[in-house]
Amino acid sequence: MPKNFSGFSFSRARVFTCLCAVVFLAQGSVLIAQNTAGMGAPDPTPAKAEPQSAGGGVATAGTYAPVLDAEKRPITAGGYVDSGPVIFKNIAVQAGLAQWKHVIGTPQKRYIIEANGSGVGLIDYDNDGWLDIYIVNGSTYDALTGKTTPPHAALFHNNHDGTFTDVAAKAGVTNDRWGIGVAIADFDNDGWPDIYVTNFGKNRLYHNNHDGTFTDVAEKAGVTLGNWSSGATWGDYDGDGQLDLFVPGYVHYDVAHPPDPGSAGNALQSCAFRGVDVMCGPRGLQGESDHLFHNNGNGTFTDVSAKAGVSDPNAYYGLTALFVDVNNDGKLDLLVADDSTPNYLYINKGDGTFEDDSYTSGYALNEMGRETASMGIGVGDYRNNGLLDIYNTTFSDDYNPLYRNDGDANFTDVSYPMGIADVTIPFLGWGTGFLDFNNDGWKDIFVANGHVYPQVDQNNWGTTFAQRPLLFRNEMGMKFTVMPAVKGTALAETYVGRGAAFGDLFNNGKIDVVINQLDGPPALLRNVSDDHNHWVGMQLIGTGKSPRDAVGTTVYLTAGGIRQREDVLSGGSFASSNDQRVHFGLAQNTKIDAIEIHWPDGQKETVTLPATDRYFTVEEGKGVVPGVYDKHSQKTVHRKTRATK
Repeated sequence: MPKNFSGFSFSRARVFTCLCAVVFLAQGSVLIAQNTAGMGAPDPTPAKAEPQSAGGGVATAGTYAPVLDAEKRPITAGGYVDSGPVIFKNIAVQAGLAQWKHVIGTPQKRYIIEANGSGVGLIDYDNDGWLDIYIVNGSTYDALTGKTTPPHAALFHNNHDGTFTDVAAKAGVTNDRWGIGVAIADFDNDGWPDIYVTNFGKNRLYHNNHDGTFTDVAEKAGVTLGNWSSGATWGDYDGDGQLDLFVPGYVHYDVAHPPDPGSAGNALQSCAFRGVDVMCGPRGLQGESDHLFHNNGNGTFTDVSAKAGVSDPNAYYGLTALFVDVNNDGKLDLLVADDSTPNYLYINKGDGTFEDDSYTSGYALNEMGRETASMGIGVGDYRNNGLLDIYNTTFSDDYNPLYRNDGDANFTDVSYPMGIADVTIPFLGWGTGFLDFNNDGWKDIFVANGHVYPQVDQNNWGTTFAQRPLLFRNEMGMKFTVMPAVKGTALAETYVGRGAAFGDLFNNGKIDVVINQLDGPPALLRNVSDDHNHWVGMQLIGTGKSPRDAVGTTVYLTAGGIRQREDVLSGGSFASSNDQRVHFGLAQNTKIDAIEIHWPDGQKETVTLPATDRYFTVEEGKGVVPGVYDKHSQKTVHRKTRATK
């Protein structure tokens, strides 16, 4: 039976595990990370580190020895190989995205509000069947006080020819506030996707006007909040067909009294990392509580956070949230990735309330019994067994945990057995997601990385401010393999990565990645993988009893003896929003044996698709219906013609 401990429910086994981990760390039983360039091999023994003072402001495992490549470069900006599989090419310049730049604070990053960056959302705002890109911008202190024009967010319209045009000003979605995150959803079930932008300051809810423009209705809707909101998520938690909104809070920040070391009201005695002065926080700073807004169905929302049991009275440092059904009961549960504090997993009880199962589920802490500085959330069924697993990104000097779903909302951290723990330790991860980059039917993992302290470039810590991304290939659910950083490709470029969104921007069946860089242009990683596998995609439409954009829907597809799962979600990664079409890699199969759709209203439907290697529109209760994708040329395109010239 569960026992209550410090306000949380623990099982006896979990308590024992956590206490053992605390004793283990207190005794200082430590190892040093191996100083090698090859970092992808499974290691059953976790690398350990010299314990670090809590004054560092972040929850880490300790201090690790520098990890350098053969040319003595930090592995975060090195370890490149001359040849290998070419998977992604950064085509931001050719696509027209590089003209836009993210701007936030000052280059010195003296304060935490300057360092976390912003998200990116993929949205087909004009319903033409091509994904457009919304990129959130930050701001500056002078812009906040009206001394300068604030940086604008970007809405890049897809021109259907590999290029994009920024139409944010024309569309009325420049935000012009200190932007943090974005969550895409059709909140009023009118068939057109809307945009929720979280800010430091008041948030915005951009309602789609169906004519290429948007209107900010956040004040009328009652979802502006204030102070520092982070990565929001949409989901119909109570099953009434209306999408509700959850907004995590990060730090309660006062621009007039920023957290300088030793300043009045600053609980931190030291704002240092490895003995070097850096920005303060989040530890020692006042946190910001979370908010759940119930959709009233009339354009307004009611804050039901406390009533539903998800208000975060501990005021943890929430960075990203995601509504998703983790126990397969047909009700959306809620994940919250918290920075330097335990993560939340709330189980939906079906009566308008949630049960806090953070500790009993195994998701609150990693396998060492430590809270992590969690930044981003990725979910996906990497074993193709119908259970959604969770991947979190964390701070440097710690590994990114992969939580295997053991059923009934029980999770086990399997990062080390799966061979992907040590490789992530020097990196500082942000946006992340499960994607089948080669359409072999097995979900891989992508991580966008970038540090928060510019000072790392002046110290021999084996890490860098700009960092290359990581891509882990799924070896049929048994382990993951680190894909090599081939020179001249996007995996061998460094970015100060923050938000990342995943989707098929070119309607060719390949999942691409857009990364929002801190103080830089976005990166558009076009998928040019030289595989010849088949695929299929679906845009789902609910009846209104299910949300019209089908958020919360689960789809199972069986082909070649493998049963895959895809979910329609809003939010996740780091403060970002992905392509909401479901996408399945089919390997060499051209025949689909079965497709079963579990709609949010409880209806289960089987559908038959007449072909592969294209997108279809599927409407609840009607199966495949005529749609915008029927106008597209939906033939298989070989990789040699997809590569950017």
